[in-house]
Amino acid sequence: MLRSNISQTLGRITIQSSVIDCKKKAEMKYVLVTGGVVSGLGKGVTASSIGVVLKACGLRVTSIKIDPYLNIDAGTMSPFEHGEVFVLDDGGEVDLDLGNYERFLDLKLTRDNNITTGKIYQSVLEKERQGDYLGKTVQVVPHITDAIKNWIETVSIIPVDGKEGPADVCVIELGGTVGDIESMPFIEALRQLLFSVGQNNFCLIHVSLIPVLGVVGEQKTKPTQHSVRELRALGLTPHFLACRSAEPLFESTRQKLSQFCHVPVGNILNIHDVPNIWHIPLLLRNQNAHDAILRHLELFSVAKTPNLEEWTGRAEIFDSLTNSVRIAMVGKYVGMADSYLSVVKSLLHACIASSLKPAIDWIAASDLEDESAKSTPEAHATAWRTLRNAACVLVPGGFGDRGVKGMILAAKYARENKVPYLGICLGMQISVIEIARNVLGLERANSTEFDDRTPDPVVIFMPEGSKTHMGSTMRLGSRKTLVQTPDCITAKLYHNSEYVDERHRHRYEVNPDMVSILEESGLKFVGKDETGKRMEILELKDHPFYVGVQFHPEYKSRPGRPSPLFLGFILAAIGKLEPYLQNPRNGRL
Repeated sequence: MLRSNISQTLGRITIQSSVIDCKKKAEMKYVLVTGGVVSGLGKGVTASSIGVVLKACGLRVTSIKIDPYLNIDAGTMSPFEHGEVFVLDDGGEVDLDLGNYERFLDLKLTRDNNITTGKIYQSVLEKERQGDYLGKTVQVVPHITDAIKNWIETVSIIPVDGKEGPADVCVIELGGTVGDIESMPFIEALRQLLFSVGQNNFCLIHVSLIPVLGVVGEQKTKPTQHSVRELRALGLTPHFLACRSAEPLFESTRQKLSQFCHVPVGNILNIHDVPNIWHIPLLLRNQNAHDAILRHLELFSVAKTPNLEEWTGRAEIFDSLTNSVRIAMVGKYVGMADSYLSVVKSLLHACIASSLKPAIDWIAASDLEDESAKSTPEAHATAWRTLRNAACVLVPGGFGDRGVKGMILAAKYARENKVPYLGICLGMQISVIEIARNVLGLERANSTEFDDRTPDPVVIFMPEGSKTHMGSTMRLGSRKTLVQTPDCITAKLYHNSEYVDERHRHRYEVNPDMVSILEESGLKFVGKDETGKRMEILELKDHPFYVGVQFHPEYKSRPGRPSPLFLGFILAAIGKLEPYLQNPRNGRL
């Protein structure tokens, strides 16, 4: 299965690149973003923000994320360890940073824009098995490093912005921290890439931490000095430093960093803490980062003054908002907010469009269960109090049976009390199970994922799914959902479109043999796939907003262009859905 996937990937890259003039490769400009000192500094947001500023200068930008782990992709990784798995149009299961790239830069990336050690080694070993190396000893250098360079150069010229021809600049983020043993082949490959394309086509920005220790408040530069020294020992010298700090850098700190890291003072960028991440591109613009980068890449003559009016307005609007809406997020992975990052961003987009700040109340689904009342009574009472105080309830996707009983109770509460409810993927399946049990009286109704012996399997394993391989075996990527009921809420939110095109990630589905029985409860499946056999959207009549979707609308939500379902969900929570449906205005009130 993995060999087949890699072969298909390499073939696809070759086919796509063959239609683009190979001479363009030499013209590509690369901006590499690395990180030092500690992980979690925000390299992804920094890389995205650099792309935003360059795009605002009139340049076309693409992005590549390098993840040095051995996994082929992020599909089988735990949300607790790595955050959410972001799904692309082509079904690629990738690192959540690609979600940041898509949201910030409004791109449609491909699975090939996420490079992992697993993909590289698999491709090289596949070639070795086929005899492509003509009997040579296959080594990290040159074979692995050549594969990395070729992948970067080939993917960077594939257009992802809906226009023809390659982009002007490719922003590359190297995951992890400089010095990590697993990233060494990538560092070497990038060093070779710099040598082959030349200094004026390659810009290295190193993101590092400037901590403050003690009550004196002195900004410490030594960790960054050590990080830069290690990077230089590996053959790469940063052209820019992006310094993360709680407060703006002192001028003395900049001078010290310049002296000991051999970086001009004007190239030391400060990304200090801000009220919201939409300020980051503005921070870079205000420090003239674009001018310095453009001059280094010899693009100054073709670029224009950055137009960031929309970003400025968005950041200022968010800072000025005072009213909020309480949203109960009932999930399995609430201990790590990044597990639901795209959902959180989609709620933010919808709330901004509604002139509100999102107030998300995280509820561990297991805390709502009856067993919790005995084992952890305080957590149980708090969870129920939080749920009852919320204006709306959202149950996001997930896998496994932990917390399912609590999600069913949350869905029941929302249904009975006419509280707006949005169920995504698992959340839709939960609502089906709840209604089957509590409305139709099928007490043992369940999903075969949780009980393979249930007498009433209202949710079943998809026939085409694999039970032996976990990676890339789900129903993935953008797929059409045909609207069955033109006057339903979902159809109106999508501007009366005949179909909805959203991204999927699931291996279980509503049992088509149970649909007629389920619809006797008042539940209506208003969206189905193109075969008419797979249930995609459900709504409940006589309820202000009770919607479940098998797809993931959060993956296509954008700042200034919120997901229609999330917008409808928030509007229903504040009692403004009906007026909006009478006169929708492109996602804005």
